[in-house]
Amino acid sequence: MLQASAPVAFIASARPDLARAFFSDTLGLRLLSEDAFSLVFDMAGTPLRVQKVPDFQPQPFTALGWQVADAAGTVTSLRARGVAFERYPFLQQDANDIWDAPGGARVAWFKDPDGNLLSLTEVPA
Repeated sequence: MLQASAPVAFIASARPDLARAFFSDTLGLRLLSEDAFSLVFDMAGTPLRVQKVPDFQPQPFTALGWQVADAAGTVTSLRARGVAFERYPFLQQDANDIWDAPGGARVAWFKDPDGNLLSLTEVPA
């Protein structure tokens, strides 16, 4: 039924000014619109609605991710823009904080200003 419908991604922010700067300046997403309810960014043709909420408690799991061609290069670029990557004691991550998943994907995690867990994934060729 929805297979031909375009998706929209949603996350929440109790600090929309910080979210606007993070998603546009740090991550390089283009801000499409802003109103009293949300910020809307372009993620390679998929809208990302950052919902403005009065209170927010982030979930402990990944809320949003990007598939990238080069995980190490993307981590290096984002780290140069001030992004801190997560380390997990239960995963074997390399010096760039990237985990090599059993299926061959390479994954790194970081958080936005509200604590939403975000990821980068390089899939095997």
